[in-house]
Amino acid sequence: MSQATYNKMWTDAQKDLDIQLQTEREQFLQPEKDRVKVFKMLASSYIKYMRIFRNLEEAHDRLVHQQKRAVIRQVLDGVIGRILEMKKEMVALENSEFHYIDNILEDLKLLPEDIEIPIPRYFIKENLEVLQQREKMLDEILCNAGLQTQKPVKAMTFEEAVKMIQVAERARQGRRRAVFMKQMYLEEKTKRQTKLQVQTGPNPDDAATCIQKVWRGYIQRKKTEKMREEEMIFLGMSLPPHLKAMSSSQMHAKQVNALQGEVQERNEEVFIKDKLRETEGLDIKETLEDQIGQCFIECRHIIGRFPDYPTKEAGGSATIFSQKTPEQVAAELAAKKEAALQKKSQKEEKEKEKGKEKTKGKTQKTGKKEEDEGWKMAPSNFLSIMEEGSSQYKAVWQNRDEGWDFLQDHDLELIKEEKREEVEEEIRVQVDELMQQKLENLKLAVDGEKSGKQKKGRKSEKKKKTARKKISELEEDLTPDRTIDSLYRELVEEGVLIKSKTVYLSDYIGEYNYLGTTLRQVDIEPVPSLADVRQLIALYGILPLGSQTVHEKAPLVKALLLAGPAGVGKKMLVDAICTETGANLFNLSASNIAGKYPGKTGLQMMLHMVLKVAKQLQPSVVWIGETEKTFYKAVPKAEEQMNPKRLEKILPKFLKALKAQDRVLLVGTTSRPFDANLKPFCKVYQKIILIPRPDYASRFVLWKHIIQQNGGVITNLLNISCLAKVSDGFTQGHIVQVVRAVLSELRLLQMTRKPLQTAEFMTPLARQDPVYKEEEETFKVTLRAMLTGCLSSSPVVSLSAHLIQGPANSADGLAHRCLSDDVLLDGAEHPSPPFLDAWQPRLLGSWMCQASGDYYRQQLSTGSAPGTPRC
Repeated sequence: MSQATYNKMWTDAQKDLDIQLQTEREQFLQPEKDRVKVFKMLASSYIKYMRIFRNLEEAHDRLVHQQKRAVIRQVLDGVIGRILEMKKEMVALENSEFHYIDNILEDLKLLPEDIEIPIPRYFIKENLEVLQQREKMLDEILCNAGLQTQKPVKAMTFEEAVKMIQVAERARQGRRRAVFMKQMYLEEKTKRQTKLQVQTGPNPDDAATCIQKVWRGYIQRKKTEKMREEEMIFLGMSLPPHLKAMSSSQMHAKQVNALQGEVQERNEEVFIKDKLRETEGLDIKETLEDQIGQCFIECRHIIGRFPDYPTKEAGGSATIFSQKTPEQVAAELAAKKEAALQKKSQKEEKEKEKGKEKTKGKTQKTGKKEEDEGWKMAPSNFLSIMEEGSSQYKAVWQNRDEGWDFLQDHDLELIKEEKREEVEEEIRVQVDELMQQKLENLKLAVDGEKSGKQKKGRKSEKKKKTARKKISELEEDLTPDRTIDSLYRELVEEGVLIKSKTVYLSDYIGEYNYLGTTLRQVDIEPVPSLADVRQLIALYGILPLGSQTVHEKAPLVKALLLAGPAGVGKKMLVDAICTETGANLFNLSASNIAGKYPGKTGLQMMLHMVLKVAKQLQPSVVWIGETEKTFYKAVPKAEEQMNPKRLEKILPKFLKALKAQDRVLLVGTTSRPFDANLKPFCKVYQKIILIPRPDYASRFVLWKHIIQQNGGVITNLLNISCLAKVSDGFTQGHIVQVVRAVLSELRLLQMTRKPLQTAEFMTPLARQDPVYKEEEETFKVTLRAMLTGCLSSSPVVSLSAHLIQGPANSADGLAHRCLSDDVLLDGAEHPSPPFLDAWQPRLLGSWMCQASGDYYRQQLSTGSAPGTPRC
């Protein structure tokens, strides 16, 4: 598509954004008591912001004009931040991380794909060179340390080499022989034709046919070139003939820009800045000196003495002279005096009315408690950014005539305006030094004052104040002598900083849940879909890490926990976060750091190095695999030597050292959260995401995608729907293993004459251990207990509220009541009932028994601890 198409896309997105901002001003200012109406408003705004986000991201990626891209980038950051704020309000309103808005999508006539979160491509493009150099450096360190081996080259025997040379030489000789024989044939053919022409004479029909061929080919080529030019002019990709002579210099500039790229733009900006400094520098300097001197003289006439010259930290002369007239300065001084007098009078009145205010305060507090104002939108940090970008678009780009700018790469006048401000600031620094000396001379000559003593006293006061600040253990610089490169190299050699796999978030296949609203209407909590998980990873992991502005001002998420059965793709999602943002990956799993940096000081040094490198080379992801081991209730004897609980007490300090400006995310993964002690576990992880096994729709898409990805061909003999139904209870990892087991190299060679059949996948699938229903329910209830224990630090995620609604006399009801009473009320002290502790190894193991479910329910109904399962 042409640049005009993306300009129109930008214009439409700005119009939609203006409409959305106007509706927010009308709807969100007044409090609302109806929670259903509030959620509908929030969900509608969330969907509209998502569509604006998609259009702006597409326009930003496709447009060439650098100044337009800068304006779009500002608005884009604002829209991303506003989406995260909307998500926070929706979570607080529903007490759930997963929302089902299929009814609203139906009203707006949209598809679930329309609200899929796009990953901005500028996350990687803006830092592509740095990321490539870092990846190259990482590969070199891994190869030198022996941690990564290059692909082995298969050794060739002498006989194989001779045979390969013989095959190549014989093929070359065959080609040469074929070319030689063809030349001989053509020569003989031409000789025969010449003999016939000499005998019979020239044929006029053949001559006419030859001339016609040449002429018709020439005419057709001309017509084709003309049609192509007309089409290019119609599409806006070429200039009309009458404008080509005028734009020869522009076409030349385009060629130079294509050859030199960004280097050309930087050199051009530097050239413009130097030219402005040469031509306008002296005038700017003289005007600044005259203005500052005149301001000093007028201020002395008003105040009676010369003012103090502001320091560089305060902004220099820019704070004194901010385009204000002497009358405005005098009015400000008078207003200050009046304000001081009013403060004194107000203090006296307040002291008299203290008794009255105390009595009134009590009655007002009780009245406020009785009144229920309803829900009200929290103040936003991104509305001002979006409004500023929108106003800049209206002032500069909305009605701008760009008919002359065919290249659409940059606007010279706008660059001059920006560079003129930079030149003025540089010259202002020089002028401040001259005028400060001149002001001191004037004070000595006219007033006889000196201004050096007061400043020294103020500096000493500031030093005393800064000395009182405390520095935590991890924030203290323990390696002041070492460079970041040396710390980076050491962490790589120790295996703490690892290389992430190149996996994109779109590779995490999963379908949307189309029955979420319908199930909630009948009081059934739907199981989250894999598409919902994918969206949460993008919202909490990728978008904040990719943009510095969004991370600083959006709701801060420092730690994220991915919990789910083995094989659902937790590590894949961690790799996807690193790939989409270009983040470094630090592995602090208990098994990885065992035996490294021993002792308390060694552990502190390791975390200090991780924190220092992660902040310096942000964005960064700190991953803790099998994170339940870090918070074990009781360490198993087999793992005592590994000391898995080394990080338990220091992790909260690690998170405390992370500030809003640090794009560092702690991600934990666990498949056994019930083994952890809930109280410290919930203090560390702010957001907890349950990753369930795939549902039918996701399994259908997964089977189809993985078979095609591994080289398989889907025909009518392969029933994907049947495979999706039979594989209920199996995870994505199981499906991948089954497909790879079936589609071997030999089977792929037989694909053309022997198509794939459904029965081929049944035997490998039967060998896999599924996620049993009892295991899934136990997992959900335990996770819900963990989330309920995290009420103080994060919102409750009502993932399995329907599990505790079983009938009181049934086995399920008894199990759920026991779990809800013991787990949810007692919290960390009694995280699970005795019979559940006894059954965890059996429920979560890999034993195959069809009667286990019935026996499990029978034992629960009696309330006794079970013994050996009867299989």
